[in-house]
Amino acid sequence: MRFGFPRMHKEAGERRDFLPPLLGALADAGATVVAETGIGSGMGLADDDYLGRSPGIRIADNEEAFAQDVVVTLRSPETEEFTKLRTGATLVAMLHFRTRPARVARLRELGIDAISLDSIRDDVGNRLVVNAAAVGWNGVEAAFDVLRATWDAFGERDRPPTQVLVTGVGAVGRHAVEAATKHGSVARRDALMRAGVPGVIVRGVGRNVTCDPSSMRSLLRSSDVYVDASQRDDPTRPLIPNVWIADLPPHAVICDLVVDPYLVEPTLRRTHPPTVRSIEGLPRGDLDRYVFAPEDPDWTDTVPEGVPTAERRHTVSCYSWPGVRPRPCMELYGMQLEPLLTTLLYLGHVSRLRTDGGFHQRALRRGCLRFRDPDVGG
Repeated sequence: MRFGFPRMHKEAGERRDFLPPLLGALADAGATVVAETGIGSGMGLADDDYLGRSPGIRIADNEEAFAQDVVVTLRSPETEEFTKLRTGATLVAMLHFRTRPARVARLRELGIDAISLDSIRDDVGNRLVVNAAAVGWNGVEAAFDVLRATWDAFGERDRPPTQVLVTGVGAVGRHAVEAATKHGSVARRDALMRAGVPGVIVRGVGRNVTCDPSSMRSLLRSSDVYVDASQRDDPTRPLIPNVWIADLPPHAVICDLVVDPYLVEPTLRRTHPPTVRSIEGLPRGDLDRYVFAPEDPDWTDTVPEGVPTAERRHTVSCYSWPGVRPRPCMELYGMQLEPLLTTLLYLGHVSRLRTDGGFHQRALRRGCLRFRDPDVGG
């Protein structure tokens, strides 16, 4: 089996690529590994760092990296890049089947087997390829950076403790709660404690509260930072309508850890309802830019027409929060992926994934497009 590792040609701030240990482990297990030239350069690595790891690794151009049996990249290629894969090839990436109906339709149309990294789960539903800590900590740290810069009372000793509201207390939400108790940074927490500045009170709420408008609006009114780490059952309805943003204090900062897309194209509405942001009207950031002031043009330039944006607060939003610190992020993903990709190598093809197979077989099967009900979220 031949594995291809093309680079992600995304925004300039996206510096992540898979690291030599992962490619080397596959080569050691018997795979032919083809990596795109320049892989790892965003993190200071050279082609020789990969070639020196194993003689089974070869450097080639983008097209050849895409031409292999299994193509592995962290973020999904653009839809127009899918034609670089051959029919019957397997694409392994963060594909987000549930909220990307057009992507799913195109993969099926082209006959590409796909495994979505975000859908690979163990027997009790826990994701196996995830960096929840980096999402929670990096996003909350950015939110407190903005709060410190924009709230005049931030460093005052005689103010009440900072109030943080977190919606969603799953894997990401729990890390967000811990990060919030430390002002997004242990070093900042320690400095503020030495200065005698009050600490942070964090309230974490789940679906039994988020579905109650009266309770939610009351909580928003007393929140200095609002962190959304929720997972909605219905992506066609916002968790927080834009008008509710007005309930936040004027100095409040919104921290968007969900970063779902807007998918409201009329061409999709015939077969799929629209997908909207969890917090209605927010711009959607990336690694080039993830801090938005209320007066920024992105609120109207990047939000689809018809989505209300009248109510605004300072917001941090990034499609790829773990990418803020790329090297440790990719070290973790590499360790998580190695046993999964090695399992796929030994099997030879995704069609051989069995429900009564081993742990990693079952997990991979849950993330595989060919085994998903075409009428339920991809």
